Amino acid sequence: MSVMNPKGKYAPIADIPLEHREWPSRHITKAPLWCSVDLRDGNQALVNPMGIETKLAFFDLLVKLGFKEVEVGFPAASDTEYEFIRRLIEENHIPDDVTIQVLCQAREQLVKKTVKSLEGVSKAIFHIYNSTSPAQRKYTFGMSKDEITKIAVDGVECIKGCLSEEERRKIRIEYSPESFSMTEIDYALEICEAVKGAWGLLPGEKIIMNLPTTVECSSPNVYADQVEYFSRHISERDKVILSTHCHNDRGTGVASAELGLLAGADRVEGCLFGNGERTGNLDIVNVALNMFSQGVDPELDFRDITAIAEQYKEFTGMEIFPRTPYVGDLVFTAFSGSHQDAIRKGMAARAKMDSDALWDVPYLLIDPHDIGRQYEGIIRINSQSGKGGAAFILEQDYGLSVPKAMHPALGAVVKAAADEAQRELKPAEIYALFERIWLKNRKNLSIVDLAQTQVEGKEAAEETTMCRGVVVWQGTQYTIGDKGNGPLDAFCNALSKTPAPRFSTTAFHEHSVGTGNDTSAYAYIQLTVEDGRQLWGVGKSTSVGRAGIEAVVSALNQL
Repeated sequence: MSVMNPKGKYAPIADIPLEHREWPSRHITKAPLWCSVDLRDGNQALVNPMGIETKLAFFDLLVKLGFKEVEVGFPAASDTEYEFIRRLIEENHIPDDVTIQVLCQAREQLVKKTVKSLEGVSKAIFHIYNSTSPAQRKYTFGMSKDEITKIAVDGVECIKGCLSEEERRKIRIEYSPESFSMTEIDYALEICEAVKGAWGLLPGEKIIMNLPTTVECSSPNVYADQVEYFSRHISERDKVILSTHCHNDRGTGVASAELGLLAGADRVEGCLFGNGERTGNLDIVNVALNMFSQGVDPELDFRDITAIAEQYKEFTGMEIFPRTPYVGDLVFTAFSGSHQDAIRKGMAARAKMDSDALWDVPYLLIDPHDIGRQYEGIIRINSQSGKGGAAFILEQDYGLSVPKAMHPALGAVVKAAADEAQRELKPAEIYALFERIWLKNRKNLSIVDLAQTQVEGKEAAEETTMCRGVVVWQGTQYTIGDKGNGPLDAFCNALSKTPAPRFSTTAFHEHSVGTGNDTSAYAYIQLTVEDGRQLWGVGKSTSVGRAGIEAVVSALNQL
């Protein structure tokens, strides 16, 4: 038996009578008109609303990001809102290509104060609304559909009555049947037609019809059906800008907006990082960068997303969840070993390609550099990390090219340390572990003194290296000496005179780190000892020959 039975209390929203829907086969191919509502809808949702100076700074940020329409406030709601709008206008904060938008309920006294707040503006959008859903009509107003329509029409007539002929040419109107998502679709059309008729469009003018999911109450495909039905049936469609304003009560606000665009919407209202009432408004950054990931220019500038996020947090006092798409602290991070390995290989291949090559790095939807993020944070190490992750960190942060065959040995050491610590290991901790285990480990073998000389042979091609020195093996000091075809070979031959186990070299790699006098040689060696065990060692020195010798010492200290 179900412990949560919604039957009888909750019901799905009614189907939209839409035949031969077209939105499922469409694609988003261009940026919509964007309208930021951070300064109104977003501000309304803050525990501590922003002051005027903060709102001015936020407005400047939105303009810098490329927003051409910004809803700046509800001037009839408070003196702060009103004064902010007056300062925007009187202090010339509004660029010529930016239109401010003000919100107002369809009530006469509020309309008049809102019109007054716009005195002297070069252009503006007057956003008027009233609630239209059955629940609002029944519980909030106790009115019929006709009475609700009259409220909207009277509000529009009031706006017209407050404007001079010159002001009328500067003001566009936006109408929202608030709670559109829960309003009968044919009634939503009816009231919008009444508003459009009451406003009376000037030649070349368009009206904005905003279709909000004031409460997101259905799956995104239902909203798409609502938008497409509205788009097909509203009269004079070429004179109507269809706008979405999606909330996130079901957690699908981004999807609703995207499907709304497919269904015919021309415009998107939202907030940076999804700020807003309850579960928030549409995250406009998310939608824009989703477009970017599909090769569509969003016409908004998010090239330094981290700086934008910091300003947002400063202005609003809000935090950003670490898993927030594109901007969260962890979104370009992989803990899974298989993910780490795939990212590392993809990034290595990418480094050899042209900068504009098609992006196809596994697990990364976009190049973090495109939005000002860094590769250093892509892979981080905890007890769930795989063999490739630690090698990636050492390569990215320290320039160490650990051979692929050594990755399992390195990964096992790092994973054990992370498991013991029960937390993520930072890059510096990973390098310190690498240094302690391989570069500074002297528990079995250490070199006290070592000298090498080159001896010419009878033939010009013959050259022998003589090695003499003193080593300590498991606490006992030994004087060694022998020759070989190079420094490493001579040292290995000399070492065979001690009780150290016999071994053969089965892999050797080397590379340098740094430039000029700061260059260091790194050598990686795999030894197979007489009992069959395979040991990896790493050596570091100013010379390649000595680095190889140190790698042998390092390997034997893994016993």
